Amino acid sequence: MNVNEVLATLASREGVEVTPNDHVNMGQSSNDVIPTAIHLSAAIALHESLRPALVHLRDTIDQRASELSHVVKTGRTHLMDAMPLRMDQELGAWSSQINQAIERFDSAMKRLCRLAQGGTAVGTGINAPSGFAEQVAQELSEQTGLMFTPNDSFFASLSSQDAAVELSGQLKGLACVVMKIANDLRWMNSGPLAGLGEIELEALQPGSSIMPGKVNPVIPESAAQAAAQVIGMDTAITIAGQSGNFQLNVMLPLVATNLLSSISLMSNTARLLADRAIATFKVREENLKGPLAKNPILVTALNGVIGYNAAAAIAKEAYHAGRPIIDVAEEKTDLDRETLERLLDPAVLTQGGVPE
Repeated sequence: MNVNEVLATLASREGVEVTPNDHVNMGQSSNDVIPTAIHLSAAIALHESLRPALVHLRDTIDQRASELSHVVKTGRTHLMDAMPLRMDQELGAWSSQINQAIERFDSAMKRLCRLAQGGTAVGTGINAPSGFAEQVAQELSEQTGLMFTPNDSFFASLSSQDAAVELSGQLKGLACVVMKIANDLRWMNSGPLAGLGEIELEALQPGSSIMPGKVNPVIPESAAQAAAQVIGMDTAITIAGQSGNFQLNVMLPLVATNLLSSISLMSNTARLLADRAIATFKVREENLKGPLAKNPILVTALNGVIGYNAAAAIAKEAYHAGRPIIDVAEEKTDLDRETLERLLDPAVLTQGGVPE
């Protein structure tokens, strides 16, 4: 007989008054109900909101990467010009980061679906009928489509919030990914004349408050702020998670609030990044071609042919003169133009390996 049937039977008996404490709470305490509610609500939010949002973001990135696979640009390390890469390679890194975040959430979900219900006040299960924990987990599984089970230790469920701390840590990891993508977009969009100006984000403002025509990257900026907030809330959850004393953790309200807020922030941010930044930016290909041709780092491809020192001398001269590498290399080496064009082709260099 399940809980609803018990209550219905009691209510049908003449002279029996169903009361919260004598009947509803007889086999359960707030000490196991609240940890269960945290796991339940976070699991549902993760399954119904965050994971679909991340899949959408990943798929949007993959779509743009496919569209931009022909675009070659200057790579950057230390914010300095580096070897070239294609835009699908750059965006592919973002996609991989998001996909690995999804994998980490899928793993955390296994622990999140282990419930405290049935542990009652301290973890012994006092006053809970036989099979109560399993019945609750089964009922919740049927209602949500998720695979809930009783935790293997109710004592652990009541005194700690390890699964919530783990999930919060994965949310912090996702926030770092979001911050990275947001900052890449901001740098690529910078300018449009005095910055990199590689892309043009969708204009969502008529201008800044005082400078007409100055369109700020508000979506990446808001994404970075949301990420910072999640990182901060993770710190609070971490402190709350280590604050269990003996058989109870009294910081559950903080854990619940911050965990669900973090999931909501990252869900909304993922969709905004996908739909109002990544799906809609335009590539300014002319701004990519000029610097790429003059990029002194292209000479790296000549290291195995003319040696490091000779290649470095060509790079320095080309940089100071503001000339294309290929022109200086043609003057300073015995290599003919056709050979240099083959060795210094930026598109070929994005394929890796040893230039031939």
